[in-house]
Parts: sequence; structure tokens; C-alpha cells
Amino acid sequence: MTWRGDVWAVPAALHGDGEPPASWDRDPAREAAHRELSDPRYHEHDPNLLQRAWTAFWDWVQNLFDAAAGATPGGGVGVAVIVLALIALAIALRLRLGRTARASTPSAVVFDAHPRAAAEHRAQADAYALDHDWNGAVQETMRAMVRSLEERGLLSPHPGRTANEAAAAADLVLPGHSNALRDAARAFDETTYGGRTADDTTYRCLTALDAALRRAKPADTTRAPAGRP
Repeated sequence: MTWRGDVWAVPAALHGDGEPPASWDRDPAREAAHRELSDPRYHEHDPNLLQRAWTAFWDWVQNLFDAAAGATPGGGVGVAVIVLALIALAIALRLRLGRTARASTPSAVVFDAHPRAAAEHRAQADAYALDHDWNGAVQETMRAMVRSLEERGLLSPHPGRTANEAAAAADLVLPGHSNALRDAARAFDETTYGGRTADDTTYRCLTALDAALRRAKPADTTRAPAGRP
């Protein structure tokens, strides 16, 4: 190697035949590395697609939370307060909509075109209860209550009377059962028109009310039987 001006000259013999030194070809090296790394043994413990998606989702949530915390007074605490407020608002709306749906449920007619005695309705309710058909048991118990009051002369018979009308009329002659009568009418309506399913607790509440009404004495025995409220 000799000094030529300001450059160290490398003898051509070191590179053979006077050719410039060979350079490393990057493309074949990259392909070789790719083939090697694509070997399945290097990926045995990699997370699956679902795990990667889940991780990406939580990373996104974390980034969103961090961004919101940076832009909200109080940082993370402020964001938490806002989230809790939104949850409370959603619960309040759900409860409000549920009450509205119940209030808008039409009141069903108590009796069909084939009137039966109160005892027959009670027997049918017991049969439904044995089969765990709580909707049928609730409906037949409500019919038994209303028919029993009609048979005692406390209510005037009205074939088209609804459950709400029956409850209001019964409350006039047998005061002191307002809440129970209103709950019974609502249970009858919800299982008939509202698409809801009763349970044994609802059925037992109605049977208890039926027994209480059968023992109850009218408030004014000289008053004429109640009709429509």
C-alpha cells in the first residue's frame, strides 16, 4: 500500500486481476433472512389473531383515554367522572323507558265470551300452577277474584271490563287493597298484552289477594254494586 497524494492507494493485487472489490448483494441476503425467519419454529409462541386484535383494541382504548385525560380538566379523574355520569344517565333513561312501556301497556279484558264461576277459574289457576305455567295461573286468579266479587254482588257484571277497571271498582267497595289490586291488574295486563313472563312469586301474591278479598267486608253494605269506575 503506497501513499498517493492524500489517499492511501491499495494495490490492485489485493483485489485480484485489478477488479474493484466485490460488494455484498443486499437482495439475496434479505430474501435469505426472510426465508429463515418465516420458519414456523420461530412463531410457535406468537399471539393468535384474536389475541392481537384484543391487544390492539385495548391499546386504542388506552390511547383514547390518554388523549381524553390530556384534554379534560382533572385528567384521568375528570374522565372517570364523565364516564360515571354517562353510565348513570343511561341507567336513568333505561328505567324511565321501562316505566313508560309499562304505563303504555293496554289493559286487557278480564273475561272472554264464555263466563265461568270463580271456583272454576281457581281450579284452572291451580292446574296452570302445577304445570309451572305462571302466566296462565296469574290470569285465571285475576278472573277468579273479579268473578267472586260479582258473585257476591259487590261488582256489577260487565263482560268487557278491563283489569284496570275491575281493580278500580273493587277498591271502591273493598278499600284498603289499592296497591295490591293495582299490582294484580298490571300483572294481568303484562302477561296478556305486555309480552312479560310471570313467576311463582307473582302468582302467590295474587292468590293471597284473592283470599284477602274473600274475607273482606264491604265498606258500605247499603251501597249499590259498583260498576265501571
